[in-house]
Amino acid sequence: MNLPAVFLCLFFSLLHHSAAQNGANGACGGLINSNGKVFTTCNRLPYLSSELRWTYHSTNNTVDIAYQAPASSSGWVAWAINPTGTEMNGANAFLAFHDNSGVVTVYTTKLTAGGVNVNDFKDEELSFAVHDKNAVYSGGNYIIYATLDLPNHSTKQNTLWQQGPSMSNGAPSSHDISTGSVNLLSMQSLDFSSGDTASTAGNSKLHRKNIHGVLNAISWGILMPVGIIIARYVKVFESADPAWFYLHIACQCSAYVLGLAGWILGLKLGSDSVGITYHKHRNLGITIFCLATVQLFALFVRPNKDHKYRFYWKIYHHAIGYSIIVLSIINIFEGFDILNPADKWKHAYIAVIATLGAVALLLEAVTWPITIKKKKRSAEKSHHGVNGSSGYA
Repeated sequence: MNLPAVFLCLFFSLLHHSAAQNGANGACGGLINSNGKVFTTCNRLPYLSSELRWTYHSTNNTVDIAYQAPASSSGWVAWAINPTGTEMNGANAFLAFHDNSGVVTVYTTKLTAGGVNVNDFKDEELSFAVHDKNAVYSGGNYIIYATLDLPNHSTKQNTLWQQGPSMSNGAPSSHDISTGSVNLLSMQSLDFSSGDTASTAGNSKLHRKNIHGVLNAISWGILMPVGIIIARYVKVFESADPAWFYLHIACQCSAYVLGLAGWILGLKLGSDSVGITYHKHRNLGITIFCLATVQLFALFVRPNKDHKYRFYWKIYHHAIGYSIIVLSIINIFEGFDILNPADKWKHAYIAVIATLGAVALLLEAVTWPITIKKKKRSAEKSHHGVNGSSGYA
């Protein structure tokens, strides 16, 4: 397998993947016009496939928001600010649904620890001023539009969002409250001025997720490809022997140790998130770790260069190595989609992979003539050796 070809194929596939992801998120991050307002900032929320667009007006401390979330036409969605805490209790919510006549309606309502009071569900004033509100339903999504004063004159607010399956007797039914439900995690602190966000539910878990992602990106996604580049190209130069071998081993062993730490942390995160399973990411992670463990044994079962099994060992070693690279980079982008960090991190990693691919392509061009010359010299030596032997016979 040609290493530059691997990197180029991955690079273009990742560009396509990134473009597809941006397309799947609509115009998130761009300018959205609605009712004469322009939303300049967008945040793809980490749970419930929701998005929040807004424009902050510093002159009067107001914000125009557009909250978009998927739900059935018989369901409901809600977005809220809690001026006094991080949980549902005390939240001031905008709740969109279809009323009994089928008209899309948005209510403002205050929530308690038990959620909406189904016996007295009504449109009421919030603890902060709301200057405008309306909602639409299109393409399986509710969109809530509103203009409001930010509570306590602060740009940093605790926000929550929800969605439910249905309306019951004119009031929203309960959302999923089972252990591990993403509905129980759908809250974050948001600075409407800077756009900075932080989870208000499970900061420790988010921190561990970030560590898990960094460890795996560095190990499988960077160190492992660098180690393969060294083994494929640096060893061509005779002056680099045996330094290339020790560099190769150092990169691969370091990648394995960091990857092992990331893998164990991933298992812990999975056990702590009962009911939430990212099947593709998990299965790819297990496969990568198993292949890497098998690859580790290549160091101990490596036959001598002139051994009859050396050819088969090289096939096994190279096939597993390239497979790990391909699966690892795919899984890293699966992790990006799950963790949903700022786009700059995904773009930075694409830049790293593109750079490694360019380096590999350059080294391929430099080392290919050297390799051909070595093969010719080896063939000539073999030919002369055969002639010499027959002469003495």
